[in-house]
Amino acid sequence: MDPLNPFAERVLDLVERIPPGTVMAYGDIAEYLGEGGPRQVGKVMSTWGGGVPWWRVVHADGSGAAPDHLRECLAHWREEGTPLRGERVDMRRARWNGRPADGAADPSADFQ
Repeated sequence: MDPLNPFAERVLDLVERIPPGTVMAYGDIAEYLGEGGPRQVGKVMSTWGGGVPWWRVVHADGSGAAPDHLRECLAHWREEGTPLRGERVDMRRARWNGRPADGAADPSADFQ
């Protein structure tokens, strides 16, 4: 396995902060961090994402990260109360903007 790099550390830290019942798309994460893109975030998640709540990182259309993990994604989403539309996340209702749930100011949370 490749050594963890600073970008990967930032991605994984952000994924760990996504609240239960919400998600971010791969591109959302790259935009929030101000670096990389959806593919780079996907590479990080496929290489090192097993130890973080990977089911909270989805494609922009709300579909789960990997088709072969759909059943596991659905189980996690339902357990957490993530808004769904069929077998996809309802992105309008479930997308997290990077701000703390209590509305407190987070200096690193300028993603909109």
